[in-house]
Order: sequence, then C-alpha cells, then structure tokens
Amino acid sequence: MKKLIICAICAICGFTTANAQAKFGHVNTQEIIQAMPEYTKAKSDIDALQAQYEADLKSMQDELQKKSDEFDKLPATTPDNIKQRKQQELQEMYQKIQQSYQDNQQALQKASSEKMQEITTKVLDAIKAVGQAGGYVYIMEMGAGIPYISTTLSTDVTAQVKLKLGLK
Repeated sequence: MKKLIICAICAICGFTTANAQAKFGHVNTQEIIQAMPEYTKAKSDIDALQAQYEADLKSMQDELQKKSDEFDKLPATTPDNIKQRKQQELQEMYQKIQQSYQDNQQALQKASSEKMQEITTKVLDAIKAVGQAGGYVYIMEMGAGIPYISTTLSTDVTAQVKLKLGLK
C-alpha cells in the first residue's frame, strides 16, 4: 500500500514537473500581417480594383442620368409606344447598374479573400515553424477575442515570427 501511495506521489510530481516545463506563446498576427509587403500590395491591388469598379458604375450612372433627362424632355406629343420603350430602356439600365454593383461587390470580396488567404497561410506556416523550433506547446493569438493571456507565463513570439518571415 505504501508503494502505491509513493508511486502515485511520484507520478503527480512528474506530471507537475512536465507541466512546469511546457512553453506557451502568444502572437499578434495583425501586427505581422500589416508589416508584410504582400499585405501592402494586396491592399493596393484591392483598392485599385475597387476604384475601377466605382469608375465603371459612375459611368453607367451618368449614362442613366443622361437618358433620364432626355426622357423627361420628351414633348407631350410623343407617342405612348415610344415613351414606353424609353421607360423600358431606363428600367433595364437601372437593373444593369444594380447587377453590376452586386457583381463588383462579390468580385471584390473574392479577390480580397484569395489574397488574404495566401498571406494568412504564410503567417501560420511561420508561426508553426517558430512553435516547433522553440518547443512551444501552444501559441495563442492575442487579438482573437481571448479575454486574458498572461504575458508573464507566455512568451510573445511576434518578433520571432516576423524574423522568420524576413520582416523588421
């Protein structure tokens, strides 16, 4: 019986010692991502694409406004069939603008997601490499809505991940 108790105490001490040696880290991926040249390029590409879409929509809206003004200036003696055809054209242009807007928003979202996925994958691979090289059990994201991370019991590996990615 004494041997069983002694074995249990030794096992508990062994687990405690193993836990005391576990390394935990934390990282700020937003800081890392924003420091990456890929992020800056992706952001400028998305901004340029958005500006292009906005210019295209503005051109379409100007054309619609011009046609609308022309319609409003039609003489009262204009036959109804011509008025109806012009109204139909205006309605079709308006629907085309709405559809273009929706398509543009989807295209922007898709382009942004694709570009950010590449960047995120690169950062996650660097975090994994730092974690494996440093013998970390767990590396937590600082901005992930985690209510508390002890910065005294956890090591900030943000600088190490930046170094792994070749950032300053």
